[in-house]
Amino acid sequence: MFHLSVVLALLSLIWPAPAPPVAERWRSWPVARVFPGTVPGLSPSGARVTYVLAGVAPESPCPSAFQPAAVRTGCRTALRATYADSTQTFVITVGIAVLDGPRPGSGRDGVGRPATVRPVPFPGGAAERFGDSQYFTGVVVGSGGRYMVATAAGYADGRAYRPGDGVLPRLRDAARQLATALHRAMTR
Repeated sequence: MFHLSVVLALLSLIWPAPAPPVAERWRSWPVARVFPGTVPGLSPSGARVTYVLAGVAPESPCPSAFQPAAVRTGCRTALRATYADSTQTFVITVGIAVLDGPRPGSGRDGVGRPATVRPVPFPGGAAERFGDSQYFTGVVVGSGGRYMVATAAGYADGRAYRPGDGVLPRLRDAARQLATALHRAMTR
């Protein structure tokens, strides 16, 4: 029996267990793999930027995690985390919608901002004052597969959005980079 266990252990090193199917990654991967502690990015000028995890929210139902125009029927559950850029100027909540089928549509919130994930604040850091009134922009990324990734981005100083406010390209790029990076990680 001892020899069989050694052989099985060696075989598991040669042929590791298969990776979970894409549709089950949200449930089988550790939180740190779904929402890594840091995500690299680039500023519009080409400078390196690092997005640092501020916190991970508990799993929640889609209607409470996303604005109504962002998610429709077919969203099974939502995973959310908030990141700050390394300068702690911007904060971005990333929401991953786990879908039963094709990607839900997206729209606008009625005041000029894209309908997206609801921001999640975390006390004691850059994301402390980030809420629904503070997000300026966001993006929705999805491939029609099992995950839609949406971001809501704003400023760490807590300033509230007012209709007509302009959005810095750096803030829009940060929202897009995080959504794209986390969607790619979940689907490839």
